[in-house]
Formats: sequence, structure tokens, C-alpha cells
Amino acid sequence: MLPPPQRHPAEIEHLVRRAIYQRLGRAAPLQVRAPNPLLVNVSARHCHLTPQAVETLFGKGRTLTPKKWLYQKDQFAAEESVTLIGPRSRVISNLRILGPCRDFNQVELALTDSIALGFEIPVRQSGNIHGTTGCMLMGPAGFLELPEGVIRAAPHVHMHPTDTAFYGVKSGDFMRLRIGGPCAVTFERLLVRESPDFKLEVHIDTDEANACDLRANTPVELLK
Repeated sequence: MLPPPQRHPAEIEHLVRRAIYQRLGRAAPLQVRAPNPLLVNVSARHCHLTPQAVETLFGKGRTLTPKKWLYQKDQFAAEESVTLIGPRSRVISNLRILGPCRDFNQVELALTDSIALGFEIPVRQSGNIHGTTGCMLMGPAGFLELPEGVIRAAPHVHMHPTDTAFYGVKSGDFMRLRIGGPCAVTFERLLVRESPDFKLEVHIDTDEANACDLRANTPVELLK
């Protein structure tokens, strides 16, 4: 088992920046005045599985083993991975599973992934899988056929109630995300998802991150 997650460096940097502006008596930028630091992370292709699906793919009694803690509370990338089999037997090997288990099965791909596999998949909010295409997953202990559940995840921002109050938005609203740098771009439809368990974090997929050349030092700004 991994040790419990430590405070993220971005959270420490955010507190230091706020303290410096206060010490200097200067007006801080919006992102520094915000109650929590803004992280923009790249959500690579992955899947979410039910406990029953994990047993089908890995064997009776098997559970997910945390490999790496993610930024959101209690979320992790698992040691286990699966092979996704698409149309015409095209495959993606080592598809990462994110834990803990959920009450539905879902595969999240980027557009480039879906084209390579021969899928036509919609942009959806996580969990909204009704009417989507399915696929076959293969693990060391068996196969699992999903009748639906393959999506492109809509760009979204996880927000704590203190964040929605600060920015003046609510769950289900859309915000804008301005990304600077040499390939600057603004995402116009960033879906707001609110929960008391969330930390302020934006998720975009690999295609979206590559298009704007997102790097660790790229300036980002969240706008209503």
C-alpha cells in the first residue's frame, strides 16, 4: 500500500504567493486571490470499473492495487491494466484503470485514440454513458464485453464549494480556461463539477493538452 498523499507542491506555492502579496501590500491576481490553487492536469486514456468487472478480468476476489495517488481525494491509478479491443480487432494495450471502483464501467479516450481504433464516440460528462458505443476489455483472467461506456470526456473543472462561491458558478455551468504560452488557446466550454470532496483541478485529454503545448510552467487562468 502506498503512503498517504502529501500536500501537493502547487498548494504550497499558492500559499507562499498569497503571503508575499499580502506582505507587500499589493493587489494579487485573481488566481492568487482564489481560495485554492488551480491545477490543469492531463487525463490520459483510462477506464473505471465496477468490483464485478475487476473480478471478471483479474480473478475472483481480486481488487485494485494503488500504484500512484492522484490529486483528487482517495483517487489513484491502479497497478492493474487491461487491453481494449476495438472494431476490426484493433487494440490498445495497458489501458490504465483508475480507482477506487465505481458502480458503472466507463472507458475514456482521446479523439486520436478513437480514430485509431475505429470508434465514433461522443463528448460526454463522466457517468453519462447511455447510448454510447461499447467495447471488449481483456484481462489476465478473462474478457468483459461492455455494451456501452466508451466516451471522450468533456473538458471539466473539479471545484470545492469554496471555489464555486469565489468564481460565482454552480455545478453544470460552463467556464472558460485560458492557456498561455506560444500555442495559447482558450477552452470555451469547461464543465463545472462541484463536490465537498473535490480540489480545484481542470482535466483535459492528451489531444487537447498537445494542441496547446501544455507544460508545467504554462500560465493558466480560469474565467467565468
